[in-house]
Amino acid sequence: MSDSEWRMQNGTLSHKNAMKEFGLSEEQIIQGMRSGKLQYRQNYAHGNPYYRVLRSEVKKFAVEIKGTTGVENQEAQHRLNEINRQINSFKRKLKSLEKEKNKLIEIHKL
Repeated sequence: MSDSEWRMQNGTLSHKNAMKEFGLSEEQIIQGMRSGKLQYRQNYAHGNPYYRVLRSEVKKFAVEIKGTTGVENQEAQHRLNEINRQINSFKRKLKSLEKEKNKLIEIHKL
């Protein structure tokens, strides 16, 4: 396989994120790497090793293990969790901005 998929935006993910996104265990991912079903590259962050894997290969591997429906359900759950995290972040930001607004109104009698 060429390097194009490795360089593509969202073409790769860490093995930890693959575990979260596709509902796989670390053992399953390592088993996939050892069996040759998953290409990987070892990287380091702050001196700690982690593996980069191709998203498309992880998805195919997850379908083999969990089936199409299982992978689709896990992807939907992962996306829902991301959306909830963003909603909560926006709520915190809105609360902070409303406090700042009220202070300005109070101080300057606007």
